[in-house]
Amino acid sequence: MSVKTAVIGVGSLGQHHARILGRHPNSKLEFVVDTDEKRAEKIAKANKTDHLTEFGTLIGKIDAAVIAVPTPYHYLVAKPLLQNGIHCLVEKPFTLNVEEAEELIETAKTGNLVLQVGHVERFNPAVIAASPFINNPKFIEVSRLGPYDPRTNYIGVVLDLMIHDLDILFFLVKDKVVSFEAHGAKILSDSEDIAKVRLKYLNGCMADVSASRVSTDKYRRIRIFQPDSYVSLDYAGKSLKVYKKKEGKKKIASLFDIDVKKPELPTDEPLFYELDNFLSNVIKGKKPAVSGEQGRDAVELALNILKNMVF
Repeated sequence: MSVKTAVIGVGSLGQHHARILGRHPNSKLEFVVDTDEKRAEKIAKANKTDHLTEFGTLIGKIDAAVIAVPTPYHYLVAKPLLQNGIHCLVEKPFTLNVEEAEELIETAKTGNLVLQVGHVERFNPAVIAASPFINNPKFIEVSRLGPYDPRTNYIGVVLDLMIHDLDILFFLVKDKVVSFEAHGAKILSDSEDIAKVRLKYLNGCMADVSASRVSTDKYRRIRIFQPDSYVSLDYAGKSLKVYKKKEGKKKIASLFDIDVKKPELPTDEPLFYELDNFLSNVIKGKKPAVSGEQGRDAVELALNILKNMVF
């Protein structure tokens, strides 16, 4: 089955959605949409499809849409599409407030539609491969650093970068946050550019999460400490190492008592896996790996962190 698709917003990220959907065997990319007509025309030509400058004209012409416009417009674009029976993948952060997220979730439920949120790190090969090794984490350290991007200066580093890791932590810990401490600093913009948060979960797990957009390099890693092992993931390098006591060893006398696994990882890009999941969910009527509810939970936690952040 081929799903009639469109990408709304073909900027730095949306253009890659269009590239993949234009080549995926389960997608027929009907349109790309952007308010910048020259940009829309260029991306449409590269993907052998048509372009539009108004998303409303998509209604009745497509089955599913990827919404990659700036975050303040997510709700305004997704709501009418969902109301008219179009499945939606909405880029992260899902919305700028919980109320809008709830409305979109309800609208999708009413129409029996797929509503997926673009937390692409869930589809990172290192995260997928690490999942079977996660067993009752006790302490987690996450660091995500990157260069400043003026295109996202309307939000701070928590909603821009850290929200990826807040979602991953919900996925790994599988419990709710009961308390947190949050500190931040404004360096390059009017919003927090550096943030450090310590989260405590109901099951006792603690997580230290750091995010910065005051860096010349990208550094994206997570370390998971649990009773029987230590798991190290490199998001950017897409690598995974699992350290575990060797079978039968009660005490560690030397490094020879530790077994190190380096699972082989798939080579396709995370965005491909995300879109493949979206198309599969549309075709089969299944719940997405990252649902609207999960996108809402990440937004809600991020907003609570910002509300209580100490500068």
